[in-house]
Amino acid sequence: MFEFSARANDIRERLIAFLKDVVEPGEQAYWEHVAQPGRRWSIPPAMEEMKAKAKAAGLWNLFLPDARHGAGLSNLDYARLAELMGRSMIASEVFNCSAPDTGNMEVLHLYGNEYQKRQWLEPLLAGDIRSAFAMTEPDVASSDAGNIRCRILREGDQYRISGKKWWTTGAMDPRCAFFIVMGETDPEAKAYTRQSMVIVPRDAAGVRIVRPLTVFGYDDAPHGHAEVHFDDVRVPLGHLIFGEGKGFEIAQGRLGPGRVHHCMRLIGLAERALEAMVARAKSRVVFGQPIARHGMAQEAIALSRCEIEQARLLTLATAWALDKYGTRGARDRVAQIKIIVPRMACAVIDRAMQIHGGAGLSDDFFLAHAYAGARSLRLADGPDEVHIMSLARMEVERG
Repeated sequence: MFEFSARANDIRERLIAFLKDVVEPGEQAYWEHVAQPGRRWSIPPAMEEMKAKAKAAGLWNLFLPDARHGAGLSNLDYARLAELMGRSMIASEVFNCSAPDTGNMEVLHLYGNEYQKRQWLEPLLAGDIRSAFAMTEPDVASSDAGNIRCRILREGDQYRISGKKWWTTGAMDPRCAFFIVMGETDPEAKAYTRQSMVIVPRDAAGVRIVRPLTVFGYDDAPHGHAEVHFDDVRVPLGHLIFGEGKGFEIAQGRLGPGRVHHCMRLIGLAERALEAMVARAKSRVVFGQPIARHGMAQEAIALSRCEIEQARLLTLATAWALDKYGTRGARDRVAQIKIIVPRMACAVIDRAMQIHGGAGLSDDFFLAHAYAGARSLRLADGPDEVHIMSLARMEVERG
């Protein structure tokens, strides 16, 4: 139904082999390093070794459609690669394709000035540093960007940033070199022109990491999520991205392709969960026969297959629409996948956990960690309710 370029198919075959030969064997060393006392917030050597191999193999920055910096693939071509990477909790970073760096690189590539590209985009593209995106705030309902209260105040030749952010993914990473911060520059402007984005170096005076945050007890070390306070942080005017009042416009341009990436990775994770479900159902015997022969297990397996295929087709259709019509023209489909895919992944992983019994709740298997990640995506990049509201409005307007 969807045709992929010959180049994308070639990369896909090489990616499959690399995941099998390098990433899957490297996962154990990665997690063993993180589990060691005193090493939790340090970078596992296995990751840097895998990244070097991926770069040497030409499997690097696959998400960027600009061939000068990335693979030059369309959204549709990259979508199938994101699905493969999503099977592993660490694979996206191996290929320099993990959030929030991908979104931040897209922002700097599309909207950054030459200084910003040289200072921050180039090291990100090289994989020498990492970054964070600071938008959500603890004191307001941040699903409405108009509520954001972090102030970005112009004072002479500087901006002064004051405010609290949380769920700032990547802030705990020792390689995090900067934040892209969304805040309010003009409280009197129209609702969606009040916000701007600025680059704040991690080591700037006044940047304070208050605490790491956990998702169902998982801290996602060494990358992590954090509450971050910006206490009268000052940056030069040249750190403003694109222009004052452009924050919401930048966010919308950033989130369209990013949501496709998130959803395709979740589909890959759900596919792996289904494989684990089937393997467990075939190998475990209850009441005299394998679990796979019981009707309820068969229903779980069959429904999971149907739901994964539905979600995949819808997400690929969205990637195709992004390529053909751009972010604005694909708004409705982007909203649909953001509603459908995380819910699907939660359901499939939950069924796999159920068939694994008590083991499915433990860290002996990847399922509990996978569920935490999938459940968080029902809130990240906008909660279900916002996308449902937006999609309903589009349907009503169309009717």
